[in-house]
Amino acid sequence: MKSSKRNTLRYTLVLLWSALALSTANAQQKPNIIYILVDDLGYGDLGVLFQNQKAKNLPALFTPNLDAMAKAGAILTQQYANAPVCAPSRASLLTGVNQGNAHIRDNQFDKALENNHTMATVLKDAGYTTVAIGKWGLQGTDEKQRPNWPAHPLKRGFDQYYGYMRHADGHEHYPVEGVYRGKKEVWNNYNEVSADLQKCYTTDLWTAKAKDFIIGFEKQHQAKQPFFMYLAYDAPHAVLELPTQAYPQGGGLKGGLQWLNEKGKMINSATGTVDSYVHPDYANASYDDDRDPSTPAKPWPDTYKRYATAVRRLDDAIGDIRTLLTDLKIADNTMIVFTSDNGPSIESYLPKQYVPNHPTFFESYGPFDGIKRDCWEGGLRMPSVIAWPKRIPAGKVINTPSMLSDWLPTFADAAGAPVPARITGVSLVPALTQTGKPAESKVYVEYFEPGSTPGFSAFEASHANRKRNQMQMLRIGDMVGVRYNIKSADDDFEIYNVVKDPKQTDNLAKNAGLSELQQQFRNMALQAHAMDQDAKRPYDSIAIPGVTKPESAKKGLKWLFFPGTFRYVTVSNQSKPAASGVVQTLSAATTPNKGMLNYQGLIKIEKKGTYTFKLSTGSKAFVKLHQINLLDADFGYTSKQVIEKTVMLEAGYHPLNVYALKSTDNSLKIDFKGEDGVWHSLSGENCVY
Repeated sequence: MKSSKRNTLRYTLVLLWSALALSTANAQQKPNIIYILVDDLGYGDLGVLFQNQKAKNLPALFTPNLDAMAKAGAILTQQYANAPVCAPSRASLLTGVNQGNAHIRDNQFDKALENNHTMATVLKDAGYTTVAIGKWGLQGTDEKQRPNWPAHPLKRGFDQYYGYMRHADGHEHYPVEGVYRGKKEVWNNYNEVSADLQKCYTTDLWTAKAKDFIIGFEKQHQAKQPFFMYLAYDAPHAVLELPTQAYPQGGGLKGGLQWLNEKGKMINSATGTVDSYVHPDYANASYDDDRDPSTPAKPWPDTYKRYATAVRRLDDAIGDIRTLLTDLKIADNTMIVFTSDNGPSIESYLPKQYVPNHPTFFESYGPFDGIKRDCWEGGLRMPSVIAWPKRIPAGKVINTPSMLSDWLPTFADAAGAPVPARITGVSLVPALTQTGKPAESKVYVEYFEPGSTPGFSAFEASHANRKRNQMQMLRIGDMVGVRYNIKSADDDFEIYNVVKDPKQTDNLAKNAGLSELQQQFRNMALQAHAMDQDAKRPYDSIAIPGVTKPESAKKGLKWLFFPGTFRYVTVSNQSKPAASGVVQTLSAATTPNKGMLNYQGLIKIEKKGTYTFKLSTGSKAFVKLHQINLLDADFGYTSKQVIEKTVMLEAGYHPLNVYALKSTDNSLKIDFKGEDGVWHSLSGENCVY
């Protein structure tokens, strides 16, 4: 009895401490967050990452504002896109879920983003006003539902939206004139507004609208409420159109681009001639085309003057926005991130008189091989820069691997919000701010694309003209495993140390000493992949391998309890649980009602075969098997609804994580059956810890 009272007092003190900590965190000002995503900009296109190191007689891009941002904040030198093309990459970014668990994969352009947690829903729940500006392309393909698309940004957590709804609309940068790709629609929430946007170059349009939102928001809220902005540019990708004029002088509150809100002159650069302005740094540029200083230099082809001008326009826009943050005195508490969605593109969509757009001209892939649609480093390694003056030391370089899907948990962490259990990414805040121990990012990519890696002479002979088809890329430590044209789960990975060998010239898989790592890659390729009917893989029907049973394993499930009031199932941000123990059944853990339980164990599978898992709960719950999101009874879940999923498993032990919210109805039941048709309840009889 005395022990019971002591436990009750202990739980009460923990809950009071948690409430006090939460109150203190809320009292601290949450940062504004601006996430800037550009389209098909290569790692090598940034001055600070690659262009500044090139010889003076070679073509070079200049990004002075992004270089300044990197100097003031941090560079992430080893951040990866979740896929080497925009739709799956952007979907994984917004949902925080890698391609092994994603709803949108491969070239599923315009497919509706799943109705689940997003960056916007998580931050909105944390008290943020959320806005999306620019390219969306995740709305749903049924045009009959226009403008009420099933996955309109306003249905995925955003309070406001202004931009191109469809993926292909972003291939034209003048929505009214439609110079090369025809007229396009621009949407302000559910209203089509392109009729008033004459001579509006979209890089300028999105920038001016972003500034207009920030100015209006700060005037209204005076820094008492944070905002989250997803600013998704459609440049430099696709048709390489030019602005109408030079970037307006100055920047920030009084200068730079301005939102005029006048029909026919919506922004202050909507004058002059469309598709006409070449930046003066490039207008008369020449280069040593044959690498022989004794021969005359050649002028840059117009195609590359266009590309360089488009990149410089983006750079000017970032400088303009950062100046605005300073003018409004909110720069110190604003986290601003800049990155791209995949590697550099080979498209230009220009008339035939223009030379093709080859990323070789500027070496846009940097020190790597591969471009957009490739799973070589050049197709996946992203130019990523972040500034957060209040928290990130200036000039910091982060060399640890990460993915775009890590930004959702990073923003949640920065905002003091719980991270949904569904998320496969990890928070980068500890690495960025040098506080706490960073979690290891699980770098996993899968993608299908017919065709081949371009046969550029700059690429390794073993990479150039390589047939793509089914591809995978995984990373463990400094080692990357890559497979092209996958035929079966038994195919070997090529293995490269991408820290010492970024160009991936030395395939270490031939070394007998790496046979264990080879098997580790093969296992991970199955343990991180959930089958998707719309993106079939040659390894879908292969049984998932188990893990080695620990010598000290005992029967039961370990449980951890995190107190608090949670609106969704979470992998709690708290580093230590308030209580823990071991149970033989899911109902045996004795904890207060408010909080979250995490059950951990290895389920024993007696025989290789197909297994069906089902779950029902009176609250909310989520189940992970290895790195696979197995059962989602969280977002939109109806109490007592039965959900189930079938997977192929090898005989052996398989790690399970069960996350369950505690409420007034704490019923939680998880059952599974094999091919014998006999159902078993998850318990200490079939689990060890």
